Amino acid sequence: MNDKLLAKLTEAHGVPGQEDAIREIVREALKGECEFSTDSMGNLICFRQGSKKNAKRLMLAAHMDEIGFIVKFIDDKGFLRLQTLGGWDPRQMFSQRVFVHTAKGAINGLLTYSTKPKHLLSPEEAGKPAQIDNFFVDIGMDAKEAKKSVQIGDMVTMNRTYQRMGKLATCKCMDDRVAVYVMIEAVKAAKKHEVDLYAVATVQEEIGLRGAAASGWSIKPDMVVAIDITLANDIPGIPDQDQITRLGEGTAIKIMDSSLLCHPKMVSHFRKLAEKHKIAHQIEVLPMGGTDAGGVQRLHGGIPAFTLSVPCRYVHTVNETVHADDVDASVALLARYIEDAHNGDYGYR
Repeated sequence: MNDKLLAKLTEAHGVPGQEDAIREIVREALKGECEFSTDSMGNLICFRQGSKKNAKRLMLAAHMDEIGFIVKFIDDKGFLRLQTLGGWDPRQMFSQRVFVHTAKGAINGLLTYSTKPKHLLSPEEAGKPAQIDNFFVDIGMDAKEAKKSVQIGDMVTMNRTYQRMGKLATCKCMDDRVAVYVMIEAVKAAKKHEVDLYAVATVQEEIGLRGAAASGWSIKPDMVVAIDITLANDIPGIPDQDQITRLGEGTAIKIMDSSLLCHPKMVSHFRKLAEKHKIAHQIEVLPMGGTDAGGVQRLHGGIPAFTLSVPCRYVHTVNETVHADDVDASVALLARYIEDAHNGDYGYR
């Protein structure tokens, strides 16, 4: 696993609609491998022609955006109120350091809950569930200075750096930058391929698979493979049946999530390739959550769709954690699929 590239991707900042920094990292990483175009939504489409004329079109999709916030209000004391972008659990938002991305650059802030200190809380007050609307950001400025420095709509992201722990790697937004990493490395690792390859770094997945739907409409692929993280609930207190995947047991071949049922023949194709090439893998059934494949599957009368997943602990927190072996297995399997995708027969009779 290339820690330098993964750290660069995960430490970059880009909420839905403001993915510019990540787009430039992807463009630089695939320079010389692909031809680039950017659509009006901001999707980066990386194209590499196949070896066969009139070849099938394979679309890969990995989203660049991370869950985060934008500023929606600045009060008369200079505190910032936030609009969430993506699925935040308020239990994971307490006492965090953040960046507020202004026109003149990022400034430091504290994401804090509007409550009395524990010393002053009654038992009834202490027992109330957290509400997202009660969070604010303290940037150390009075109202006049804050309103001069910060604009409504400015992006707010978590202040976390990349960290290795043995074979584990953690940072904010492994969802979905680790999948962007897998897509980049698989494109570089794939040898000769017959299909025309469209590797798309998509936008706005966390608020409704929007970028994938737009790029999928324009590309009109014969098949689509999304790359995303999935839950690895292999931690204390969770029954085996609810763990979904486990770190260190390989890449995850998805059967379903709440956005799509993966095409059974694509599932079979990936399983056979994994077995043939002895790539560690596990089977994923995810009852909730969606991926870019769900945004493309229903276009143009239906497109065979599949998701390859990287197991991840602590999803939608600032400590999203993956296993290096699972990441490498994901790269290997996706590269082998790119090389073999032309053999896929996904029609129904």
